[in-house]
Amino acid sequence: MDKPLVSIVMGSDSDLLIVKEAAEILNEFAVSYETLVLSAHRSPKATEKYAKTALERGIKVIIAAAGGAAHLAGVMAAFFPLPVIGIPIKTKSLDGLDSLLSIVQMPPGVPVATVGINASKNAALLAIEILAVNDNNLRKKIELYKKQMAENVDKKNNKLNQLGVKKYYDQFKNYS
Repeated sequence: MDKPLVSIVMGSDSDLLIVKEAAEILNEFAVSYETLVLSAHRSPKATEKYAKTALERGIKVIIAAAGGAAHLAGVMAAFFPLPVIGIPIKTKSLDGLDSLLSIVQMPPGVPVATVGINASKNAALLAIEILAVNDNNLRKKIELYKKQMAENVDKKNNKLNQLGVKKYYDQFKNYS
């Protein structure tokens, strides 16, 4: 792949199962990316150095996933001058609400776009939409992706109307 445009940074390797969906979406759209484990608390110097040098390496958007105190996205945003997207990771203690609030409540002047808890797919799609501002090919891919989503909903609605609620619902019983 080409030089990375997006960086996926996670606070722990245990977050890899969550950010895997972001990587899959970036691959689907042929957007180059890199993936790293950095910690705002356990490796603060390496995290700062990475964020400060990302732009010169060609990174346009950073996706940062972290749980608990979830300061990784905020630290990235403090040192990186372009968009940072935070993915709050679900935690055992508060189901990720702690992570969500830590990321979304950034102080004025240090914005972090924040997606839902464990919503790495949305983080990747948002990164692609940001890149598509200056990339017509990517914009066309996003438009097609959204058109296909709408067509899938229409197909499901038509099937629901044909079968009726009970028969449609009964299909799902077989999968549980």
